[in-house]
Amino acid sequence: MLQGEVETDVCVIGAGYTGLSSALFLLENGFRVTVLEAAKVGFGASGRNGGQIVNSYSRDIDVIERSVGPQQAQLLGQMAFEGGRIIRERVAKYQIQCDLKDGGVFAALNSKHMGHLESQKRLWERYGHTQLELLDERRIREVVACENYVGGLLDMSGGHIHPLNLALGEAAAVESLGGTIYEQSAAVRIERGANPVVHTAQGKVKAKFIIVAGNAYLGNLVPELAAKSMPCGTQVITTAPLGDELAETLLPQDFCVEDCNYLLDYYRLTSDKRLIFGGGVVYGARDPANIEAIIRPKMLKAFPQLKDVKIDYAWTGNFLLTLSRLPQVGRIGDNIYYSQGCSGHGVTYTHLAGKVLAEALRGQAERFDAFADLPHYPFPGGQLLRTPFAAMGAWYYGLRDKLGF
Repeated sequence: MLQGEVETDVCVIGAGYTGLSSALFLLENGFRVTVLEAAKVGFGASGRNGGQIVNSYSRDIDVIERSVGPQQAQLLGQMAFEGGRIIRERVAKYQIQCDLKDGGVFAALNSKHMGHLESQKRLWERYGHTQLELLDERRIREVVACENYVGGLLDMSGGHIHPLNLALGEAAAVESLGGTIYEQSAAVRIERGANPVVHTAQGKVKAKFIIVAGNAYLGNLVPELAAKSMPCGTQVITTAPLGDELAETLLPQDFCVEDCNYLLDYYRLTSDKRLIFGGGVVYGARDPANIEAIIRPKMLKAFPQLKDVKIDYAWTGNFLLTLSRLPQVGRIGDNIYYSQGCSGHGVTYTHLAGKVLAEALRGQAERFDAFADLPHYPFPGGQLLRTPFAAMGAWYYGLRDKLGF
């Protein structure tokens, strides 16, 4: 816990992936860095997510192409596959033990989904991403024992990790380079100005720059950021250990899987042969009373053979949704930088964001500006109505998923 006064070059608010990635890139470039964390390293989405390395953004590059100019789209498209590479570089360089496995599958439930995956493959290949294989009905049965899929797309540069162990390994790397992380030290006020100061309950950090990386757990610390985003909850369950034989039957090549529905399901095996299965969205980030009751039926729809398997763990956590479903990146004044709103697509993006923010603080702003120039809008109705409006939209898309159109 921070007590007293500290001086640093950069104060990072939040010890999740965005904050830790930023801190690492800055430390590697000679900055003094202090990280403030309200709870523990990886407490938010970075430690609770499903652990899947998924490329691109929550809205794909074709959407970006239609809404921005060709130069900006080209830059964002080139960056869409960088986050996964950064994760692998970090794991190798700092010898992080996080059960890294290669290979992720997008699973199609109908011909419309399959058409989308064919288009996605062409789109990604246009940006130089070639580790892709379309899977027909026979091939997808070889990688996942689910009868519901008509095909899929395998991305060998996708994959999965133990998400909390990745965050803890990155935090250890930050400290090994001389960075300081203060846990249980929530930022309660930012004193803006030429030499900004971040106040905690029992201390303060004087800095040249601030990076705001709290995402869904930022609260109202920076009001202008809260107005354009909404915390949402997602739920995850984990089975008892399945044993090698059953686990290898379900996912013979140990790839992770997500389906192509708007409200998608996602799952993978752990190193001790449990199945982690996630899905569902709670708008406004309320914690459901019974997570297992929400997610177990989804799991059994995919794998009815698990009907007698016990659920050992269930949890929820928040991600930050934007109206455009694209991340919000920018600067407030001359020295407060931020990145937020991964919209459920954060494992790879946050690692890229850390590099882009660090570049901007070093005066290399072209890639930062490509994100910062994306248009963003407040939710209609403000904070009072953003939750029901988003829930209505999700109901509509959920109905489309069920009806297959």
